[in-house]
Amino acid sequence: MFFKRYYLGCLAHASYMIGDEQTHAAVIIDPQRDVGQYVEDAQRLGFSIRHVMLTHLHADFVAGHLELRDREGAAIYLGARAKTEYRFVPMPDGFVLDLGTVRLKALETPGHSPESVSILVYDLAGDGNKPEAVLTGDLLFIGDVGRPDLHGTLGWTVQQLGGMLYDSLREKILTLPDETRVYPAHGAGSLCGKNLSDEEFSTIGIQRRVNYALQPMTKERFIALVSADQPDTPDYFVYDAILNAKERSTLEVALSRALIPLSLDKLIELKEQHVQILDVREPEEFAGGHFAGSLNVPLGGKYATWAGTILEPSERVALIAGEGRQEEAAMRLGRIGYDNIAGYLAGGMRALELRSDLVRQTRRITAPLLAEYLAAPDPPLILDVRTENEVAVKRIPGSFNIPLQRLKERIGEVPSGKMVVVHCEAGYRSSIASSLLEQHGLQNYADLIGGIGAWEAMKR
Repeated sequence: MFFKRYYLGCLAHASYMIGDEQTHAAVIIDPQRDVGQYVEDAQRLGFSIRHVMLTHLHADFVAGHLELRDREGAAIYLGARAKTEYRFVPMPDGFVLDLGTVRLKALETPGHSPESVSILVYDLAGDGNKPEAVLTGDLLFIGDVGRPDLHGTLGWTVQQLGGMLYDSLREKILTLPDETRVYPAHGAGSLCGKNLSDEEFSTIGIQRRVNYALQPMTKERFIALVSADQPDTPDYFVYDAILNAKERSTLEVALSRALIPLSLDKLIELKEQHVQILDVREPEEFAGGHFAGSLNVPLGGKYATWAGTILEPSERVALIAGEGRQEEAAMRLGRIGYDNIAGYLAGGMRALELRSDLVRQTRRITAPLLAEYLAAPDPPLILDVRTENEVAVKRIPGSFNIPLQRLKERIGEVPSGKMVVVHCEAGYRSSIASSLLEQHGLQNYADLIGGIGAWEAMKR
């Protein structure tokens, strides 16, 4: 049996290839949308990708099942409760797919979503009576379980899904042998849970002992525990969950439409049409000079997650990128289904060299300078755009908090008559926030270089 884990750090997403070395058949489980790495590995190893399985209709990324179907001829498999626009092979409880000496068996494990399944992996060349591993999707993570609150807009209550989650874990997953390895679809940093580990895998026995959500408790207590203090999720989660059930263009087709060079005049025209202008350069580059009214979501961080938080999925996007970075910017937007890209500014910011009237700068200040400002008779207001949990641990005295994911809807709470200094942990989110302030007409603001980390270091 061949088994490989693939990990996409920016979305904290794990996918898997399982192959049989006798029949050379392979299956990909929960693939990311850019599927080149699976195809290249299969070709190099002599495998044919005949099957692609989704443990559920993911909300935080667009899966690559249609790409593998169209590119490799792979059959698509989903839980029997799933409803989609494309054909798939339903996997009811106990469904078995044999690849040769490798057996995959589906367990219906609803809870994170109603159609969720977990995949048991057996090596028939070894002890075929016990599963070697279980791929749990978003049901069971290392240190956590899947959240049951992502499908409220699709008609499911937390109580309904939380009850299913409780039953699936106790009646299906915890009945597996302790030595069964656990491979989830997400790791630390994912918004699909609140306490995820960065370990690649665990075992049922270890999780039985250390996972807070697997300890003995009533169903009511479990639902209250796993639904409390969950991180805010971007609006694109619902968009992606729906998109994963639709027949749509492949990423290759989407990128062929997105990578169109735009003249400056065309970009100006698109802005007048209310097309979203997205600058993906790093904060210091954006601060040094950017197209007026553009939004900054740098490629160097959790780009897709924050782009999906800030941008409207139904509206077109025009890109401004550093040299040679436009394809990466478009592809990573495509991973979350943001395919409505009008093109990219040809030449990047060099196209504005003769149009200084269209260029804006973001004022940036150091922690020592902020301390001086705060000691002056008319100190600035400090806007902290970190999460409420981060603020509870440490904060700059006198600051007020609007988490970045809520800033668009609460932008009216930011005073326009006083200087506002924006900060986050290190400077990534505050650059996004600063671009939002500018877009909404605020002018007297500054970005704290290095965020609260620089502030804390100054005090030591």
